[in-house]
Amino acid sequence: QVYVVESGGGLVQPGASLRLSCTTSGINFAIYALDWYRQAPGSQRVSVARITSSGSAEYAESVKGRVTISRNNARNTVYLQMDNLQTDDTAVYYCHVKHRGRDYWGRGTHVTVSS
Repeated sequence: QVYVVESGGGLVQPGASLRLSCTTSGINFAIYALDWYRQAPGSQRVSVARITSSGSAEYAESVKGRVTISRNNARNTVYLQMDNLQTDDTAVYYCHVKHRGRDYWGRGTHVTVSS
């Protein structure tokens, strides 16, 4: 059974930082690319960042320069460091992995940026 669990969200003020974590089980974590997506209220789920098995990262234009994705294969965990958060970053953040042709998602972690 594959499990994906996100954590680290919260309520922060504009300009603050958060680090989200996503831990998986049931897969050989080190060989997979992993993604962070987010879904703002009333909007579709969109990609935020992706990290390949070799550690190469890609970012959405909206977060470039403010977000860093990283992974710790020993802990089966992928991280999303978010700096200088803005109100537009308010969303539910989801972790995604495709395993044997099937998409696996966590339940998400809420990030609210408000003064």
